[in-house]
Amino acid sequence: MTKLLTGKVALVAGGTRGAGRGTAIQLGAAGATVYVTGRSTRVQRSEMNRPETIEETAELVSAAGGVGIAVQVDHLVPDEVRELIARIESEQGALHVLVNDIWGTSQVEWNKTVWESDLDAGLHTLRLAVETHAITSHFALPLLIRNPGGLVVEMTDGTDEYNAATYRNSLFYDLAKGAVSRMAFALAHELRSQDTTSVLLTPGWLRSEDMLDSFGVTEQNWRDALTVEPHFAISESPAYVGRAVAALAQDPEVSRWHGGSLSSGELAKVYGFTDLDGSQPDAWRYLVEVQDVGKPANTTGYR
Repeated sequence: MTKLLTGKVALVAGGTRGAGRGTAIQLGAAGATVYVTGRSTRVQRSEMNRPETIEETAELVSAAGGVGIAVQVDHLVPDEVRELIARIESEQGALHVLVNDIWGTSQVEWNKTVWESDLDAGLHTLRLAVETHAITSHFALPLLIRNPGGLVVEMTDGTDEYNAATYRNSLFYDLAKGAVSRMAFALAHELRSQDTTSVLLTPGWLRSEDMLDSFGVTEQNWRDALTVEPHFAISESPAYVGRAVAALAQDPEVSRWHGGSLSSGELAKVYGFTDLDGSQPDAWRYLVEVQDVGKPANTTGYR
């Protein structure tokens, strides 16, 4: 694999697990130096209380061919983010790719109205999902825009088109994802004269570590979960959206996507990358045309 990102520096904010980990690894596979941030380390877990750590992600980045650097950061604390960017500037002198994938909430109350929901938990979700992204952009973008051709990726769940027409099962979750979408729109407006590309990007049904655990399967035997949820057949590994980010970062004409709402499945068709199994799942088209209209699970033509 040609390592077109050798010499480039990326920050994957929220890279402990899931889409963030998948993205960090694939940027590393393309040769990038990747700063991986999050709250979970080998000596201290975040409120999510999961085993994945930023050190593990950084090691996977290096094993893939890049340089992984783990930095414990709580992106709700401005001083910690300021220190992170100062460190990147001191050690690397530049930042070329910013991926805002911070989430970190441990409690989402599905299918409850706002008046039935735990207010403190809901407001905490909004802080973790939205405020963290704004803080990170505030400190990171002045360094990133110093060099032409930079890339900013706001990671979310759902395309603009899908989320605009679909209630996402909780006011707080719906609002969190909608706010990130609008943030990507605003960043595209503010960066339009900076020779920097800003996009909104969503994976499909992600086989994150937590999702696999919820079905009692692993990445190796994930299809066993189809007996419980047949539509899980459209799911994708975190590597898939990671390859989407790496493709964008390596594209000399990436500015054509500026301000766009993109998905891993859409970009796979343009750039030709695949998921780990060689397929190209197109989850958001599948959701609209198959799952949401009550058709039986059938991924023919969708992966």
